[in-house]
Amino acid sequence: MSMIKIDMNSPEFIQRMEKTVKFTDKVIKQFGWEYNPQEEVNEGVQMGLARNKMMYNKLFCPCFMVEEVDGKPQSVDNRICPCTPAIEKEIPETGACHCGIFVTPEFAAAKRVELGMEEAVHTHSRGLSKEECEQLVNQPEIDPDEMMALLEARDLGMVKFKLVDVREHMEWQMGHIKGADALVPTSSFYQTLEEAGLKKDENIILYCHVGSRSAHVARIMPDMGYTKIGNLTHGIVSYGGEKER
Repeated sequence: MSMIKIDMNSPEFIQRMEKTVKFTDKVIKQFGWEYNPQEEVNEGVQMGLARNKMMYNKLFCPCFMVEEVDGKPQSVDNRICPCTPAIEKEIPETGACHCGIFVTPEFAAAKRVELGMEEAVHTHSRGLSKEECEQLVNQPEIDPDEMMALLEARDLGMVKFKLVDVREHMEWQMGHIKGADALVPTSSFYQTLEEAGLKKDENIILYCHVGSRSAHVARIMPDMGYTKIGNLTHGIVSYGGEKER
């Protein structure tokens, strides 16, 4: 299966996006939830839902891999929006669904306060020593500040790794981390992984939208012989560094 490319500017996608926004509006009204105060989170999830509807004719959650089972596409954990785990567990327990688009009014209020604070106190991560770089790049989970520091260190020749985006081509076009080396979409994972030409013994850091698809891929790749896999925790939505379109 080759990489699937959907034109975000096509009338078909624009129409599907409008229907998807109406759908998420309806879900919020039905359950008494709110949208995430971070608008880019909501837009990213809505675009992913629209893309999945066009690709698979189902509103599969865009934060989870879709695999073929008995010739039919199926989402990991059967995640179809609004998904059962979000309704029964995630939102009652944490205040937000896994993708982050649907939140409780209490979560939204706290997030608005937090975003105001973060803006005031955010400081860039400090430079790393070569030894710290080696320790960090070998961790299974890497946080956004650590990712920024590692990319800076790589630019200085202090560490080597490949940063791989496992979202879809459309999401990559919307914006990807500056310094990302390859796009290996989960919808065409095995073929595009081969085309990416990654070495099995090199450090590879994966990322997606909120960290789910990349975490799933991180579990698959060691079985294929890749020995040094890391995951950007919480994905590109949590990353405060430079992005390219």
